[in-house]
This record gives sequence, structure tokens and C-alpha cells, in this order.
Amino acid sequence: MSSIFSKIIEGLIPSHRVYEDATTYAFLDINPRQPGHTLVVPKLEVDYLFDLPPDDYTALWKAVNTVAEGLKKATGCARVVVIVLGYDVPHAHIHLIPSNSLSDIPFPPVDQTAQAGLAETAELIRATLG
Repeated sequence: MSSIFSKIIEGLIPSHRVYEDATTYAFLDINPRQPGHTLVVPKLEVDYLFDLPPDDYTALWKAVNTVAEGLKKATGCARVVVIVLGYDVPHAHIHLIPSNSLSDIPFPPVDQTAQAGLAETAELIRATLG
């Protein structure tokens, strides 16, 4: 079954498109965190960002860069924040959110347990990388 994003790309559900090329589609989020909050999605429906084929992955980040530059100019924001969550819709997508300060984007508090285990976590990650 097609994701809601695939239906938006196909024009079956209306969107406020801001950018499109052969492999990507960008549109305003209908639940914006800030004015200009944009989603950039690959046209290829893949649930997990890192499962995209290399060419699609590269094209997606190129589109993210293009849209972020336009978003910064259009909104006059200090920065465009990039967030990749991927739990809400089973179609890889990148949030671009205009921001002028850290308070614009809620950031999770420090996880004290994770902080105490930094050395062990680093070792686990290094071991998987060869």
C-alpha cells in the first residue's frame, strides 16, 4: 500500500510543493513546528533512510541542501535545522525547520545513563565498523 507521501507525490493528496526533481519532492509540513517547516522525500518509497539505494540517497541530500538554501533566504532564519526521525510515516523523509534559536526546536534532555556509558558505547560502535 502506498504511503501518504507517495500519494502526495502522485498528486492524489494535495500539498504545498516547494521543490521537485526527478527523484525527490519537497512540500510544506501540514503540522509545522515553525513557518516554512518543509519535508523533503525521495520519490522512491523506502521506509528507512539508510535503505535507500546510493544514487537516491545522494540525490535526496542534494535536494535537502537546495531546499534549505531557499528556505533560509525565504524566511530570513539564522539556521535551517535538519531532523530525520522516520517513525510517523513509513517513507523516508527529512524535516527542514527554520530556526533563530535553540528554543525554536525542542531538544531531548541529557540521558544520564547514556552519558555515563560513553566509553563503552564508543567501543561497541567501533567494533561494528571493523
